[in-house]
Amino acid sequence: MVNEILLTADEAIDYIKNEVQINDTLELSYNRIFAPGEVLSIIDADEETGEGIRVNLQLNGEILNQSVEIDLNEIRDDLLEVRHIKDGELTVIEIDFD
Repeated sequence: MVNEILLTADEAIDYIKNEVQINDTLELSYNRIFAPGEVLSIIDADEETGEGIRVNLQLNGEILNQSVEIDLNEIRDDLLEVRHIKDGELTVIEIDFD
């Protein structure tokens, strides 16, 4: 089953914070980057350092299979689409720029 949602970038980040869990698959499309991977951790924003909500992903790929940390606040303006796969269910979030 596929659920499609239209959200602002801030709403999409809130969705990730509240709905995505460790071991889920998260595919982020931003700028010219497509980062699909398994969620290793989600770290809350740190007001002292100014870092936003960060997601650690173990990237899926045959050539590139490494873990990366993505600060969602840094990519907020470039975020295009989020795909969340949990228990075989796909949620596609398209970013509304209006």
